[in-house]
Amino acid sequence: MFGQTTAGELVADEITAWFGTHKVLDRVSLDMRAGEVTALIGPSGCGKSTFLRILNRMHELIPTASLAGAVRLDGGDVYDRTERITAARRNIGMVFQKPNPFPAMSIYDNVISGLKLSGIRASRAQKDVLVEDSLRKASLWDEVKDRLEQPGGGLSGGQQQRLCIARSLAVSPRVLLMDEPCSALDPTSTRRVEETIASLRGQVTIVIVTHNMQQAARVSDTTAFFLAGQGEPGAIVEYGDTRAMFEAPQDPRTHDYVNGRFG
Repeated sequence: MFGQTTAGELVADEITAWFGTHKVLDRVSLDMRAGEVTALIGPSGCGKSTFLRILNRMHELIPTASLAGAVRLDGGDVYDRTERITAARRNIGMVFQKPNPFPAMSIYDNVISGLKLSGIRASRAQKDVLVEDSLRKASLWDEVKDRLEQPGGGLSGGQQQRLCIARSLAVSPRVLLMDEPCSALDPTSTRRVEETIASLRGQVTIVIVTHNMQQAARVSDTTAFFLAGQGEPGAIVEYGDTRAMFEAPQDPRTHDYVNGRFG
């Protein structure tokens, strides 16, 4: 059925990444469990966003980019060259730091815009159900249900971000990647996006990059702390249960970072 999602387990195995000859990640392995929220934290420049883009094959869009290692979704190779790249991005959606709805396109058409790109055919009745279901999951339906034909660009920043979440959910991803989705939003909009993340727990696997330690503590089940040394590539220093990471980290560098002593 349209709008239904089945959370998938995403596993990164020994990911090393370069831009040209500059190594930006070194042997990063991470298990992002099905239906859970995994937060990626760490200072700017430690490779979190690069790692996120690798998970759904956006890294390869950069001409100088290369990588080694493997990414598997429920055991299947995300980088299998016999699979279309659109299939990877349908299964593993992305929400960016800055909301990017199609501004002149209606709210309704924004939500279903991914169907054509993914080769999904649907009747008008199916689309109607999908639009409502996706907007409800994104906690936006009640705010826009009477103006679905108005341009998506007319929404507030927080509403636009939730519209982008709805657009991603419409193609039934098993994983949703979020790259600092609240960094440009006001506190009220941030709260609504966090509520949306909470409501999606169990339905879709979420991986979120955030610089907000309080947000990581609020929304995630597990946390991975990335760090890059002077002139060294990014790597995971510590990974585990979020509460344990924040209350009793095993590495002193994690303790310093989550307590605001550097970053």
